[in-house]
Amino acid sequence: MAQPFPDATYEFSADPARVDAARAHQLISEHSYWAPGRPREVQDAAIVGSRNYGVYHSATGEQVAYARVVTDGATFAWLCDVIVDPAHRGQGIGKLLVGGVTADLEPLGLRRTVLATADAHGLYAKFGFAPLVEDNTWMERRP
Repeated sequence: MAQPFPDATYEFSADPARVDAARAHQLISEHSYWAPGRPREVQDAAIVGSRNYGVYHSATGEQVAYARVVTDGATFAWLCDVIVDPAHRGQGIGKLLVGGVTADLEPLGLRRTVLATADAHGLYAKFGFAPLVEDNTWMERRP
């Protein structure tokens, strides 16, 4: 599934074969607040275990954004590692990426899709995400 940007400068793709694993690793390990310095082998394993998405510059084919979803494909999904190259931010690429991901997941009829963000609440709200209603029911285990 490929969706063009309104001015055709960028294109969303859900084709896992288009994902540039080295580029996804670079974006996340160098520009994210949640996984700085993530080792390449960890990112590669995450890619293998996920549904992967990208936004690409139409003229050059360069991957300028990446996201992945961990899901059972039937009831639950976790949208994570959403990142846009800093040189391309402020142009609506995040909207193109999140809109493409949510459209790709829609046919699955998932009961819940979750994510965590420290700085993009407004972006995700445009696609129906809201703070957890019963956040005291969620728990976590850390090593």
